[in-house]
Order: sequence, then structure tokens, then C-alpha cells
Amino acid sequence: MKNVSILSLAGLLLAASGCCLVSSEKACSGKPACDKAQACAAGPAAQKESPHPDSRNWSSLFNYTLDNAVFTKGVWFIDGKGNLTANKDEAIWSTRDYENFMLDLEYTVDPAANSGVLIYCSDMANWIPNTVEIQILDDNDPHWKNEAPFTKNGGLYGHLPPKVNNMKPAGEWNRMTVTAKGKHLVVAVNGEITVDTDLSQWTSAKKNPDNTDIPPWLSRPWAELPTKGRIGLQGKHGNASIYFRSVRIKEL
Repeated sequence: MKNVSILSLAGLLLAASGCCLVSSEKACSGKPACDKAQACAAGPAAQKESPHPDSRNWSSLFNYTLDNAVFTKGVWFIDGKGNLTANKDEAIWSTRDYENFMLDLEYTVDPAANSGVLIYCSDMANWIPNTVEIQILDDNDPHWKNEAPFTKNGGLYGHLPPKVNNMKPAGEWNRMTVTAKGKHLVVAVNGEITVDTDLSQWTSAKKNPDNTDIPPWLSRPWAELPTKGRIGLQGKHGNASIYFRSVRIKEL
């Protein structure tokens, strides 16, 4: 929304409830000034902005027939509830490369599920070291209680823990937004920023910038990774399924 300040938005909200925080005659229409308590009550609500976009008019990354996806037939499918899911631990990929984009999606998991959103993939046959994985994990399940922080939901697997752990209980829907602009990557989960980082910091394939060890199977430094590639979703890992819906993309 252009040319509308946070203060003005707060004032409009309060004007609708019978008082006015701003001096605009058009907004106030003769209503009395708000008292201090009313003004303070409106402030936090007006200032908090969601990191998730309105993606309803964006393009679907995968259509309902999955004829715009690369995957092993029979592994990925649309279930009876209209959700995208898989019966094996194999990825589903976009049919083309993406560079500079916002990806918005929702997901829910079975207990102890482990999955991921995959971006910048330059080799689908050997994707693990040649991609950036935004982790999806049922953090609430005791199966994962002893795992490293960089394995948690909303972080960058093997490289960077999420700023907050806000995964909802298994069976509830979560929302994730990934904004990728070159080496700058921002991830939001359930209304909070979990990652905001520069991938060029990862110049080593053995050590993260915080000096923690990178898993040996992630053998390519992110500083060398192309910032253009396929987008994918990881399938069923172990005995726990993952379900996706409203997977939409906007190129920037």
C-alpha cells in the first residue's frame, strides 16, 4: 500500500471504532480524539505486518494434473483431499529454472515427518549437494529432540538454524514464504522470519560461518552455487508423510 503510514492505518482503525488518532478531517469525520489507552491499544496491532504476501493471484508451481512437474510417476500424486503428497522419499521438481522469486506454500505433516523445500537446484540427479534446502521438520515430535539446531523447521538444512521454532503440531497447517534474490534468502514461517541471510558467506563445504560442522554429504559451498535452478519439494521421509497445498510462485 503506497503513501499510507503505519500511524495513519492505526488512526483509520480507531476512527472506525469511534475515535481518532490522526488529525485528518476526512478520516475522523468529527469524532473525538482517542485517549491514551485507546491509542496504545491500536499501536501494536497496526504496526505488526505479516511477512506473508497475498499470493492468491500468483501462478501455481505445480498444476492439478502435475503435467508441469518432473517426478517419478506413481510417487507424487494429488490425494482425495486435493493435497500434493508422495509415498517415497523422492523429490518433485519444476520443469524450468527460476531466478529471483517468491515462493508461497502451505504444508502439514504426519508425526515425526522430515521434508524440505528445495531451491537453486542445478543437478536433479544429484540434488543434495547442489541445492539449498529449507527444512521442514516436525520439531514437536520427541524423535527429533536431540537433532542439531540446523535441522529444525524453517532453517537451512545443515547450514543455519531458524531464528524461531514455531512449527505447529502435526496435523495442523503451516505457511512458508521463501524470497530468493540472488544470494539473499529470506524465509518466513507462520508469520515470523526464520531466516534472513546471505548465501555468499558459505565459502567452505566443511564449516558454517558460525564454525559448526556441515554434514559431509553437503559437499558444495553455497558461495559457489548458482542462484538459478529448479524448485522442488522433498517427499515422504521414513514412515511419516508430508502434504502440500497452495504452492504458488511470483518471479521478481
